[in-house]
Amino acid sequence: MDTDSNIRDIAVGFHAEGYRIDKTASPMNRYTQWEILPGDRWCNPTPVCFDSLPEQGWIKTEKFEWPEDTF
Repeated sequence: MDTDSNIRDIAVGFHAEGYRIDKTASPMNRYTQWEILPGDRWCNPTPVCFDSLPEQGWIKTEKFEWPEDTF
């Protein structure tokens, strides 16, 4: 996995510190910070502003499968 992507190059991706970017999602879900539980389970998303996201270390992905009970 390429973890060297800059935040400006990401349309959909995640960061190991619990951040996700999804520019295809609704405005409240574009930039979020998540709690990471054991087993790599992500929960409790909180909207954050773009400027609070880490600049480096992003992993690109095609899309996220959002569980219906996430929000």
